[in-house]
Amino acid sequence: MSWTDERVETLKKLWQEGHSASQIAKQLGGVTRNAVIGKVHRLGLSGRAAPSQPTRPLYKPARPPRPAVSSAPAERPAAQATVRRTEPVLARPVINQPVVPYVEEPGTATVLTLGAKMCKWPIGDPSSDSFSFCGRRSDDGTPYCVEHARVAYQPSQKTKKRDSGTELSRSLRRYL
Repeated sequence: MSWTDERVETLKKLWQEGHSASQIAKQLGGVTRNAVIGKVHRLGLSGRAAPSQPTRPLYKPARPPRPAVSSAPAERPAAQATVRRTEPVLARPVINQPVVPYVEEPGTATVLTLGAKMCKWPIGDPSSDSFSFCGRRSDDGTPYCVEHARVAYQPSQKTKKRDSGTELSRSLRRYL
């Protein structure tokens, strides 16, 4: 449909009343929301009398009030008081055993049978029918069993700090 003078006047009136472009397009019929926006832009219609309102009111349940936070700690009765014990957190011992590669046997878990505390180490080619996961018990919140965790989480190798003079002479030799 083309923009007749009557349709343009209707567009201007509805735009000034605060209708959305979608609402105006529905009322005019035969035009899209984007066509209405383009025409409004070309006509130079700027502000509106009132902002666009949604066709149906949005329901927002009232939030429960937050409890007041006081700066002084609240006194608890002796029966409700909880005793917190602070125990030192011990670092995990680093196991410096060499990693011995061994042939993986087919695992016991598939994607469908993997659980939260099962080892998720993949075994085999994912595109083959024999692909599986280790499936052994994993502890300490890690995704792998003890054996596969040793392979996955290897300690970083410390490099020897070179003598700065030796390093300087080596780097200069490259340019000479």
